Amino acid sequence: MSGFPWGAFASGLGWAAGAAFAVMLVTFAVAVRKGVHRVVDTAWGVGFAAVAAVTWAATAAAGEGDPGRRALVAVLTVVWGLRLAAHIARRGRGRGEDPRYDALLAKAPGNRDLYALRVVYLLQGALVWLVSLPVQAASYGSGPMTALAWTGAAVWAVGLGFEAVGDAQLARFKADPANRGRIMDRGLWSWTRHPNYFGDFLVWWGLFLIACDAGLPAAAVSVLSPLVMTYLLIGGSGKRLLERHMADRPGWAAYAARTSGFFPRPPRPEPGRGADGP
Repeated sequence: MSGFPWGAFASGLGWAAGAAFAVMLVTFAVAVRKGVHRVVDTAWGVGFAAVAAVTWAATAAAGEGDPGRRALVAVLTVVWGLRLAAHIARRGRGRGEDPRYDALLAKAPGNRDLYALRVVYLLQGALVWLVSLPVQAASYGSGPMTALAWTGAAVWAVGLGFEAVGDAQLARFKADPANRGRIMDRGLWSWTRHPNYFGDFLVWWGLFLIACDAGLPAAAVSVLSPLVMTYLLIGGSGKRLLERHMADRPGWAAYAARTSGFFPRPPRPEPGRGADGP
């Protein structure tokens, strides 16, 4: 584990935490003024972009890490984070409070806003800091980039494409009044019930591969990140909660029966139909 700049990395962890929590605190102030806490969803992507930018600046100023790798991981994270933030902001424009936050804040033992600060904003700030560990660790590895870094970038690109295309397909589907009340089961959504979450999964495992390219210490300190993100997407606040909400929708059971829950695959034939139709 020698050769890794542990002192500089520890200092960088502090800068990254400051960036993540600063984004969340600013977002909290905006949310209180607007009276809508759903804006925190936009801050998720912005927080990662801020951590990446601050980490790049800190390592560049200190002369730490390989310049190519630290630029690569910073650019990839900023592009992913800002695209996600812009998409969520567009999706939520003009809408009221998210039912998830209404239900959560209904349990507040005291002031709703201070409860939201503790259980939503500060928790998300901590998660941004934790999940961004590959971005931070990769920036401090001093060895030259190898094919592993470019493999990670390719995995990231597939994930970003999957997520962006899935989001665009769903937005077009919802914009058509003829689809009101229907389940989206076209395009990538016919191969997986959650193309956006699967895209996120690939993005963070791709960034972890870039951290692995920075050496064993960088891989060791950041492996928790993709594991935590995988749990959040599949068993935490992503797929599990969304499917619980969708379970009573007309057509959901049939859609779920023929469509993969996460990893893409061709849809199964509907009951009573062969692979080529009735």
